[in-house]
Amino acid sequence: MSDVRPLLIVAGIGNATGTGAATARVFAQAGYRVALTSRNADHLKLAAEQIKGDGGEVAVFPVAEYTYTTMTDVFDDILAFNWPSSGRTELRVALWNVGANVFGNFLTIKEADIQSSLEVHVTAGFAFSRRVILAFKENSLNDLGCRGTLLFTGATASIRGNIYTSAFAAGKFGIRALSQSLAKEFNADNIHVAHSIIDGSILTDLSLSRRTGAAAEAWKADRDGRMDAESVAKSYLYLTNQDSSAWTWELDLRPAHEKW
Repeated sequence: MSDVRPLLIVAGIGNATGTGAATARVFAQAGYRVALTSRNADHLKLAAEQIKGDGGEVAVFPVAEYTYTTMTDVFDDILAFNWPSSGRTELRVALWNVGANVFGNFLTIKEADIQSSLEVHVTAGFAFSRRVILAFKENSLNDLGCRGTLLFTGATASIRGNIYTSAFAAGKFGIRALSQSLAKEFNADNIHVAHSIIDGSILTDLSLSRRTGAAAEAWKADRDGRMDAESVAKSYLYLTNQDSSAWTWELDLRPAHEKW
């Protein structure tokens, strides 16, 4: 097995300062090849440059949108990619980190908003999961008794609706239900499926930009009041390194001082 290199696929990296990009960096440092797919080519390029700068191996695969068809098609490109270094590639970890931020009062939500949330979170997530599961089923068991690990990034809205989240929570509830269904169906094939509830605000360029002056600097410095994307990524690596005698399906993460 020394000629086999594990592959991580990350779908969704935002502006390359959050969970998706951090997970890519952490897994690259652990020896994984990394394939990134997202809608913004510039952000993909930035994330790839960070990984390459640390000596990692990465390839990017932009998509125009998150749909069943695009997720199916991009998998063909990823699995056919010729990596520059030696060694066969074997998909071992995949992260669905995609989100459609559809918020608003219930009576202001349009049909297009509902369709966007469900298509991005659930329909595209189905396609991604299907290709991942099919690839995992071709793998032999590793030393941990696992053929592969499929990870999902959830949110507080995955388990609790709120005033402005009717459309957003519908999508997040749906992908959580999918992850649980997949875990119950494919754990028997030694495929690990895990869902993570991110119950707090993660420090990213975007979240920091919503604050100004001293308040922004104080929030940035407060590790107990906000989340760190790299810490989330390390939790994902922990899930991947669990052996089959004690697997986690759902992990909830929050900063120490988060009210919940």
